[in-house]
Amino acid sequence: MKKILILLVAPLIISSPTVDVNYEELTIDLPAKNIKPVIEEEDLVSAIILVESRGNDSAIGDRHLVGNEAIGALQIRPVMVREVNRILKLKKAKKRYQLKDRFNREKSIEMFLIWKEFHHKDSDYETIARNWNGGPNGYKKSRTEKYWQKVQNELDGI
Repeated sequence: MKKILILLVAPLIISSPTVDVNYEELTIDLPAKNIKPVIEEEDLVSAIILVESRGNDSAIGDRHLVGNEAIGALQIRPVMVREVNRILKLKKAKKRYQLKDRFNREKSIEMFLIWKEFHHKDSDYETIARNWNGGPNGYKKSRTEKYWQKVQNELDGI
């Protein structure tokens, strides 16, 4: 059980000169399971990084797919770099990414956020994560359910 201090009534009690305040009496018990932290976008990115590469910016996955390896903290494939550059072109931005940028965590996160903002502006975190793992229809694929569970487990630890 978690305890929460009721601060809203404290000013009323404090303003009364005849009342002796005992703050221990101003706590209530709340079941911990009813308190859910707000998941921030940064937490989602951190959780995906942990699932994808355990935080290794130099990680290279799927080496057997020569030319299509997943690279860096977010395990970005060449197709994603092309997609992000396509989005930037549509938005008439001058910035473009190169394949080597996948080894740079900051640039990898920028690519992820550009992709997310374009394709998943209003999506929930499960859809975002499952599509990151499984492509445009990843949220429909049963194999991405296990991936989402891994991301959730990392979010629980944040």
